[in-house]
Amino acid sequence: MTCPLSAVAAGHLCLDILPRLDHLTGGQFDVLFRPGRLIQVGGARFSTGGPVSNTGLALHRLGVPTRLIAKVGSDPFGQIVRDLVTQHGARLADGIALDPTAPTSYTVIISPPDVDRIFLHCPGTNDTFSCDDVAYDLVAEAALFHFGYPPIMRRMYTHAGEGLVEVLRRAKATGVTTSLDMTFPDPSSEGGRADWRVILKAALPYVDVFLPSLEELLFALRPATYEQLNASGALLAQAPASLLADLGLELLDMGVKVAVLKLGHRGLYLRTGGPDRLESLGRARPAGWRQWIDREMWAPCFQVNVAGTTGSGDATIAGFLAALLRGLSPERAMTMAVAVGACNVEAADALSGLRTWDATAERVTAGWARHALSIQAPGWQWDPAGALWLGPGLS
Repeated sequence: MTCPLSAVAAGHLCLDILPRLDHLTGGQFDVLFRPGRLIQVGGARFSTGGPVSNTGLALHRLGVPTRLIAKVGSDPFGQIVRDLVTQHGARLADGIALDPTAPTSYTVIISPPDVDRIFLHCPGTNDTFSCDDVAYDLVAEAALFHFGYPPIMRRMYTHAGEGLVEVLRRAKATGVTTSLDMTFPDPSSEGGRADWRVILKAALPYVDVFLPSLEELLFALRPATYEQLNASGALLAQAPASLLADLGLELLDMGVKVAVLKLGHRGLYLRTGGPDRLESLGRARPAGWRQWIDREMWAPCFQVNVAGTTGSGDATIAGFLAALLRGLSPERAMTMAVAVGACNVEAADALSGLRTWDATAERVTAGWARHALSIQAPGWQWDPAGALWLGPGLS
């Protein structure tokens, strides 16, 4: 079923190259990939990556009329990207501009079984993307403007993030609902060394819905906490509900109206603002927006056989935003977000596992089992009807 409201997905776009490594089982990465060793691999899969593709095309798959805004180079990789996007819809590549001055961005994803992924990334044309590349006439016609991955787009983080601020400010001025996603940069890169607290403090007043992962947010706002939790190799497992609540409130104080934190296998956390904030949510504001006021909840993941996690966070975001555009309750939006994310990981690439909105909803209604999630924190209550946890003092 097509959603009556439309979206624009803008920002980072690249070509993902995934060598088949399914046969490399039973070994640690440093054992499998020793210097000087020839490793036989299978054929490579090509897919588009980044939020313009992963979230934008997922929204399209979920029935949301979506336009894409990004840049590629005038090289063979750029043509492959445009061809892959066009396979999902004849006009979807219309907003992808050609930049002859830079190569197309690409990522080689090294993902052996049972080993965490490694990404070899070339930023290419994403580093030349600026506010002048956004077609604000298209944004003015949409209900939602989603922008993603500024930490690996040079003009978005240099000069204290003035490029990112301008993109979001000009978009918000059209009356659209704005949403922003992050990514985890190479800590030693220019984007990784940027002062993200300063950048986000300037940008988030123009962001309605902010959807980073917990790791990305801690790296940006609380690097010492990130280093402390990450040192054990189990950051997500150790993160307490009190930390999420604290971060959620901090994001609201920085100007966000709806904060959504991706927690990997532990699901999805939501914190929303008061009536004054949500009243100005933009054109994607649900008719029943008052049920979104001052809410806190945590949704567990659905049970699936995981084939790959590429684009899982972007797909989860698409599920949440598609639910928002359909005017659903926060409980239903959280459920559909983790449902779309679960469908994503059933395939190795970012899009093949996704189903239509109706098919995904039917799978949930049919009694799709969830992973157990226990929250040992004061005031949290399990909601059996919504199959999620509700935060202290909220219903």
